Amino acid sequence: MNSAVHTMLDDTWFGLIGLMLVFYVVTDGFDLGVGILTLFRRKSSDRDVMVQSIGHVWDANETWLVVMGGALFGAFPSAYALLLEHLYLPVMALIAGLIMRGAAIEFRHSVDHGPVWDKVFGIGSLVAALSQGVVLGKVLTGLAPGKAAFAFIVVAAIGVVAGYCLLGATYLVRKTSGMVEQWARRISLLSAMFTVVAAALLTLATWFSSDIGHARWTHPAVMHVLIALGLASVLAFAFIMASLYLGSSRVPFRASVALFVFSFTGLAISLFPDFIPGKLGILEAASDAPTLAFMLIGIGLVFPVMIGYNLYQYHVFRGKLAGSAHAGE
Repeated sequence: MNSAVHTMLDDTWFGLIGLMLVFYVVTDGFDLGVGILTLFRRKSSDRDVMVQSIGHVWDANETWLVVMGGALFGAFPSAYALLLEHLYLPVMALIAGLIMRGAAIEFRHSVDHGPVWDKVFGIGSLVAALSQGVVLGKVLTGLAPGKAAFAFIVVAAIGVVAGYCLLGATYLVRKTSGMVEQWARRISLLSAMFTVVAAALLTLATWFSSDIGHARWTHPAVMHVLIALGLASVLAFAFIMASLYLGSSRVPFRASVALFVFSFTGLAISLFPDFIPGKLGILEAASDAPTLAFMLIGIGLVFPVMIGYNLYQYHVFRGKLAGSAHAGE
């Protein structure tokens, strides 16, 4: 295959992996957020409702992470090797957090140790979210060392936790009633503000301290798209705040998802054509064209099944949880 076809396949797989990342962050993000928020509810009845709200989807949501890891290994092996070399500890912490969550959901009904497993579930969710924030921060800083990069990573980790709490809280607004819903509305407002502040700080840091990021953003074609995405993100944030104030149940979660989609689209555009800024480009990291073409056939068969299954389960389990209005009374 010629270089033009190879370049097209490289770009296609970069977009597909970005799409998988969006699906993972949105779907697993809200159930990680719900898990984190269980740490702040004392009554077991409230925690039962919160876990019940994600009980039918949490394990399926994590399949996007598995598929994304396999796609990265096959399509961009050099990027996979470089990332694992520098991100081994946060990746292992992420896996440990997900294992803690899975074990806790199975054992939290124990008569003697239920509250302990509830803590394990919440802590596992927090560890997984923080680990993903560290990975994001490390990638955006180009795996650079130093105090400035460390500060950037800390803000990224806080931003990811706040964003997941926003998704989780707005999901609870959609799925629960009564005291839990009212509490989730207050948490949604708080986490939305923390998320936006963290995003603004990371944007400013990238603009003023990253030569690669600044050069990419000032490209005329890129700047116009990023400005449009920025305005769309502001609009999504306004919808979150207004819909919470007006008492809507569904709009806050939809607007939160839109905020994440716009943000990650901007992130992908900012990274392109690099996989890791200043370290590794897409063309350098990609497998050969026959491998990418063969994998494209496989993902073309798997993708519709995964998306269809996700949509079907959300359709089947739509609506508020029965009995959630009396949680915590």
